[in-house]
Amino acid sequence: MYEDRVKDLTLTALVADAYSLGAHWVYDEEQLKNLPINWSRLNAPQSIFHRGKKAGDFTHYGDQLVWLYQFLQNKTDFDGKLYQSFWFQKMQKYDGYIDGSSRTTMENIKNKLTPSGADSSDLSIVGRIAPLLLVSKTKEEFYKNVENFIKITHNSQLAVTCGQFFAKLLINVLNEGLNLDSITNLKKDFSPEFWQMVQKGIDSKDKDTFKAIRDFGPACSINEGLSATVHLLVKYDDLKTMLIENAKAGGDSSARGMAAATIFKAAHPSAKLPQAWYEMNIDTNL
Repeated sequence: MYEDRVKDLTLTALVADAYSLGAHWVYDEEQLKNLPINWSRLNAPQSIFHRGKKAGDFTHYGDQLVWLYQFLQNKTDFDGKLYQSFWFQKMQKYDGYIDGSSRTTMENIKNKLTPSGADSSDLSIVGRIAPLLLVSKTKEEFYKNVENFIKITHNSQLAVTCGQFFAKLLINVLNEGLNLDSITNLKKDFSPEFWQMVQKGIDSKDKDTFKAIRDFGPACSINEGLSATVHLLVKYDDLKTMLIENAKAGGDSSARGMAAATIFKAAHPSAKLPQAWYEMNIDTNL
């Protein structure tokens, strides 16, 4: 399903991640406003959590997105157990940052706990779902594949629910484009408590992005990042501007950026980013 779009969607999410690396996980507002960053290019990370990374590298989110895309090549379906084994082998040799959900999942696998996925509600996992379109024949199968994929490392009800929101939104915009209706038509599928976070993002459309993201909370959790990601989608009609303003707000900019960029690109296939942003340290042909 939409196989012809998957490479482009994945590449756009990777560009968003590489671009976000410079200010990723920088939280101090004064530091953010004075970072030695050229916002027109990819930048080396300013956070100590990405020590050893350089301009053009990915955060650990982008690295794991590449793994999923590579794993799914020449597959006809998504085998969660097989992917978990593949992911675990990659993680055992990984020299980048290992976040809490990955660390706990690895320990659970080593201890033969079932289910093995961490009880994590970090937003980052939803920015990696596009490659699952490669092995999904229907939208219902896509939604199921997204749920199974998320549970491998983020086995919380909030993460699964957020994954379903972005999976359904992705299908909506691939079919109909991105507008307010493509978001609000999903309200009936979610609880009032979850939708309140979506609505906060919608209602913030006219706010300054830096202030909106800082007010929602710039950290990793869905409780903070979901509203901020919706804000980006309803506020901007230019992908480059959206990613710049998102990155300038710091915090978990990559999680927000990857999710928002995937949805934006699905709605606007011709959306362009500066060529300098594609100078990533991978083969961009994937």
